[in-house]
Amino acid sequence: MQFRDRREAGKALAKELAFLKGRPDVVILAIPRGGVVIGYQVAQELGLPLDVYITRKIGAPYNPELALGAVASDGSVVLDDDLVQRLGVSSDFIDREIEQQQKEIQRRLGKYRGAREPTDLAGKTVVLVDDGVATGATTLVTIRALKKQPLARLILAIPVGPPDTIARLSTEADQVVCLSTPEPFWAVGAFYLVFDQTSDEEVTQLLRASERRVEEAVQRER
Repeated sequence: MQFRDRREAGKALAKELAFLKGRPDVVILAIPRGGVVIGYQVAQELGLPLDVYITRKIGAPYNPELALGAVASDGSVVLDDDLVQRLGVSSDFIDREIEQQQKEIQRRLGKYRGAREPTDLAGKTVVLVDDGVATGATTLVTIRALKKQPLARLILAIPVGPPDTIARLSTEADQVVCLSTPEPFWAVGAFYLVFDQTSDEEVTQLLRASERRVEEAVQRER
């Protein structure tokens, strides 16, 4: 399966999540940046609120796209110990990378949310959305960080990912909805015709638009 772009993938994902439509106890959480485009479409189609949960990859030396692990906004860290050992990566490098990614997480939170408080997730069904997974490192740390909170249920919803990664994540989330699990799997972007960079500005605009939609819906119900 190949998607035209993230918007098309988000609409397709929303169809698979139709059982959640309009439920007051459900929140869509998107992993920036590209996941927010997906999340916006899902939230819009299902009439649900949208927020972000920021997780950053810990990149390998000389190959930052290779994930040694990831760090979440609550400080949670997941490392691929086998990969770290195989590459001979020092603890000093990992500590510096974690510190750098934590600073980037705080920068993004300030830009995306401003003064707005994060959504209260207690007792909620959380749908965690991204534009796809490869190794699953960032997704794994996000799931584990979120499950520290008193959620009712955690659903991972993604358009595409390799079968082995999806199987592993299925043991961590309460439910996984994945539209396509191709094999062989090269990279997430290979399954989109258009996989352009999502900017901070677009993320902010989509979050504001979703917030306005929810506020307008509340006013209509009064």
